[in-house]
Amino acid sequence: MPKVTVDGQELDVPDGATVLQACELAGKEIPRFCYHERLSIAGNCRMCLVEVKPGPPKPQASCALPAAEGQQIRTDTPMVKKAREGVMEFLLINHPLDCPICDQGGECDLQDQSVAYGRGASRYHEHKRAVTSKNMGPLIKTIMTRCIHCTRCVRFSEEVAGVDEIGALYRGENMQITTYLEQAAKHELSANVIDLCPVGALTSRPYAYEARPWELKKTMSIDVSDAVGANIRIDSRGREVLRALPRINDDVNEEWISDKARYQVDGLTRRRLDKVWIRKAGKLQASSWNEAFELIAAAKPGKDIAAVAGDMVDCETMFAARKLLNALGSNLVESRQTGMNYDVSNLAAVNFNTGFAEIENADAVLIVGSHVRWEAALLNVRLRKAAKSGAKIFLVGPEWETTYPAEFIGADVSVLHDLPAHVAEAMSKAERPAVILGGAALAKGALHPALALAAEWNLVRDGWNGFNVLHFSAARMGSLMLGFAQKGGMADIAAAKPKVVLSLGADEMDLEPFADALKVYIGHHGDKGAHGAEIILPAAAFTEKSGTYVNTEGRVQLADKAVFAPGDAREDWTILRALADALGVSVGFDSFEQLRAQMIAEVPALGHEAVADYGALPKADMSVKASGAMSYPIKDFYMTNPIARASAVMQQCSAELLHGEALPEAAE
Repeated sequence: MPKVTVDGQELDVPDGATVLQACELAGKEIPRFCYHERLSIAGNCRMCLVEVKPGPPKPQASCALPAAEGQQIRTDTPMVKKAREGVMEFLLINHPLDCPICDQGGECDLQDQSVAYGRGASRYHEHKRAVTSKNMGPLIKTIMTRCIHCTRCVRFSEEVAGVDEIGALYRGENMQITTYLEQAAKHELSANVIDLCPVGALTSRPYAYEARPWELKKTMSIDVSDAVGANIRIDSRGREVLRALPRINDDVNEEWISDKARYQVDGLTRRRLDKVWIRKAGKLQASSWNEAFELIAAAKPGKDIAAVAGDMVDCETMFAARKLLNALGSNLVESRQTGMNYDVSNLAAVNFNTGFAEIENADAVLIVGSHVRWEAALLNVRLRKAAKSGAKIFLVGPEWETTYPAEFIGADVSVLHDLPAHVAEAMSKAERPAVILGGAALAKGALHPALALAAEWNLVRDGWNGFNVLHFSAARMGSLMLGFAQKGGMADIAAAKPKVVLSLGADEMDLEPFADALKVYIGHHGDKGAHGAEIILPAAAFTEKSGTYVNTEGRVQLADKAVFAPGDAREDWTILRALADALGVSVGFDSFEQLRAQMIAEVPALGHEAVADYGALPKADMSVKASGAMSYPIKDFYMTNPIARASAVMQQCSAELLHGEALPEAAE
């Protein structure tokens, strides 16, 4: 470890560290625009200048200079101060005076650093250059005259997203950052460049002119659009959620989120259920809570009642529903609403055991039945890192466009019983092999054949567990931990012929088998589930309640309440508690704190924000054979849940980016 001195403070820095990192270890703030911890070093903004001895008698860019033994680094000399002032002057030569109307105002690196490190007056009087704004699609608003050519957006697209869509054209004064051929940025992580842009060149198109950052209330939450469990921050004003931004969590989402997680939030104010509805003579009519509860009680369900949980439900809601059904003598609960019925007797067999951070270290990966880019866009980023480090990646399923070198070896799941020799050899000889099963593979019965391969290839070894199941529903692992599942899945629920079916935001379930049952929808959007229900009880969306969520790697995370639900809508657990009174049973809790305490007492792992331990992998049932051509469950990345389907932005993305159609309201 080299020993360096920073402003008179002596310290040891890790091998390979840069001078900028050494300064930060010493607690010194170094201004920068192009440098970013998760991107390659460009060294082209020159804002991070410091004085280093021994070395040339001039300031040097600290981001690109390796720290070496005996360096004397100064960050506070008159030469450094004057050099930074000069750099800031050059950066501002062509930057327009847009601050009052710029959406970046208040959270702009250029503003902050020009105040801290600028001269305070400009010596330039030449005309500023102007650059035409580019079309980067419905999510990214561009005002490229503001661009300072830091190239963060270029490096993110190439290195993290793996989609070479943004780059630089021309030279010198004429240089421009643009999408090649002026096409929209069409990948699932495109809007992360908005967070990366240190100036107002790339801002959020849907959020344009909506609010200033100091007006917003900030709430820590969890993304429920997929099973990754990305850490997000909900920014709200009054009772409206205005935007969702990523929070840093190196173990889960680093500092990225998918475009759906970021932009589906405008759907929270559209197509909302804000009053009770009851179907009379085939038509829905507004009603009251009392009338709805009386109708449910009049059905006298007794033990003939079932509950089906949707993909975005929190653990507390499912626990409350199960307590209600148990009090009535029923155990008909299920969360796999689309009809899958894989074995859930051992949760280690249906968990992403390797973990998102560790999967980067895999050197051979077999992905079966998963369109990873659409089912878990942030996991695809991790797999791309593994591929860049030399990992061999093989896929079974219909072909899709990966962002890394990968080989598709067939669309039929039966290939697992007769893998090509080079695939079997690569997996068996790998030091850190991994298998990833997606929803399409589980639906075709691939779980036990995959467990057999896990034993054959020794996927579980010291410090490594390479067996993974990738879910795409935020509620899935939490529901399985709570026992919210039947051995035969939805088929068992249908066979029991319940009198009453409680649909907890289950918008993807097939209602045909329950034609004779009283269908009660407890949810927040007028989506598919509400259309088929006789009674609709308005509930809270994920931003309108506190809750516990478990992601696909078994990580327990807590989300806080950001805003209140609209109209007569109530938090789900309160609806179920009131329903228990109407049905004349006791569930044992009267407050959210009591409910959560009961849940944690029953499932202690839900009380700790950590990865749950599900034990060892079970042995495979060798008699199970998987066969059949797989089809991915997600057909449209932007339309996977009721909030996204209600979102005007997601509708526009689906039409323009996936289907090449322009919606009338998208025209400017």
